[in-house]
Amino acid sequence: MTTTTMAQPASVKHEWWVIDASNQVVGRLATQIATILRGKHRPEYTPHVDTGDFVVVVNASKLKFTGRKLETKEYQSYTGYPGGQKRVRAKDLIVRKPEFILLEAVRRMVPRTRLGRQQMTKLKLFAGASHPHQAQQPRTFTPQA
Repeated sequence: MTTTTMAQPASVKHEWWVIDASNQVVGRLATQIATILRGKHRPEYTPHVDTGDFVVVVNASKLKFTGRKLETKEYQSYTGYPGGQKRVRAKDLIVRKPEFILLEAVRRMVPRTRLGRQQMTKLKLFAGASHPHQAQQPRTFTPQA
């Protein structure tokens, strides 16, 4: 008889990864980041336990979109008041807040639960090439093309 071992929160060791986002397509990079955050790349993955790792993304301002998405894609928000709908194009948003584009893409790929919100706190995004997490000795992750 075989038994399935479930990961316990105390036994999980979280690692740190650095991903360079220059010239990476937004959606394809976001799926790989979401996989690492959820822990699905590990053999001891357990759906109800946070088995994921920390991810530091640098050069978020150098992301790419395929096709004409840079001109046509819109991000919308709503303030809750009448007439409070706001729409921002991707080309304007990548200049103002480049981290937000990747943050939203990854956030929509993790579960919309307490566990998903906890996993999203392990994502660290930076527009430039430097980051303050050198003390954690992160390893370089190379995204598959």
